[in-house]
Amino acid sequence: MRVFRGLPALAEARVALTIGNFDGVHRGHQAMLTRLTEAAEDLNLEPAVLTFEPHPREFFAPASAPPRLSTLRVKLEAFAAHRVARIYIARFDAKLASLAPDAFIDQVLVQRLGVRWVLVGEDFRFGKARAGDLATLRANASTFSVEAMRTVAVDDERVSSSAVRAALAAGDLEHAATLLGRPYRISGRVAHGAKLGRSLGFPTANIMLRRTPPIAGIFAVRVHGLPGAPRLGAASIGLRPTVEDRTTPLLEVFILDFDEPIYGRRIAVDFMHKLRDETRFPDLHSLKTQIGRDIEHARAYFANA
Repeated sequence: MRVFRGLPALAEARVALTIGNFDGVHRGHQAMLTRLTEAAEDLNLEPAVLTFEPHPREFFAPASAPPRLSTLRVKLEAFAAHRVARIYIARFDAKLASLAPDAFIDQVLVQRLGVRWVLVGEDFRFGKARAGDLATLRANASTFSVEAMRTVAVDDERVSSSAVRAALAAGDLEHAATLLGRPYRISGRVAHGAKLGRSLGFPTANIMLRRTPPIAGIFAVRVHGLPGAPRLGAASIGLRPTVEDRTTPLLEVFILDFDEPIYGRRIAVDFMHKLRDETRFPDLHSLKTQIGRDIEHARAYFANA
């Protein structure tokens, strides 16, 4: 898989393309990627994805943009798993946002990406002021064909990034996993922390988060990236109100029956079940007692899962 940060000046290949932000790469996105690679093989084209950085909503209204479900790295890993050959990461800026729909089709899709077949959702909108839609795309598709992907539904619910965020915000991780097709995951490198967990008898693997995630609280988790089978654990995502006043959340993972140095190792944490919300405790003794309860609740969850 080749990753292009930015758009080429001129098309380098003939591609089958799908377009979107793919936040979370949920089951609807997965269906699009599967259809993309099938069509590309049938038409002897390279399967390609056009995505945007930052998310358009972060560009237009950063203060009210929803939290991201996935990092760019996680999206790229998902694209690779679906055998996408080319990823174009277009910088979403004022210049791109100001392109009229017909200019976007001619300058971006045709001249710079070499599109011969394109797949979009039925509600796809593009171009300045989101003026372009599926009908616009089809009306201007003189050198490529257009296919629309029907909405994917699970138990009569439309699968969308917004629906996943809502499930996560409500603490319904099981429902979020149904929409995603897998447990919600955060990955990153284990960093040194204040070692407070170790002093309390519960050493944790800490992952610094660059952005506020769509979940917060205490969870039963599975940890991937360590030797052997996935490990079980209890994790906290929050601002640690009992011990400090953080402005950005921290992910702390206590791995059950494991105490080895793993600083610098990249791990992936699957969130299986929410145990409780984050709470401010009056003292460290009360915090330590509750951490012990959380760990036992996590053990009980996995014993009965």
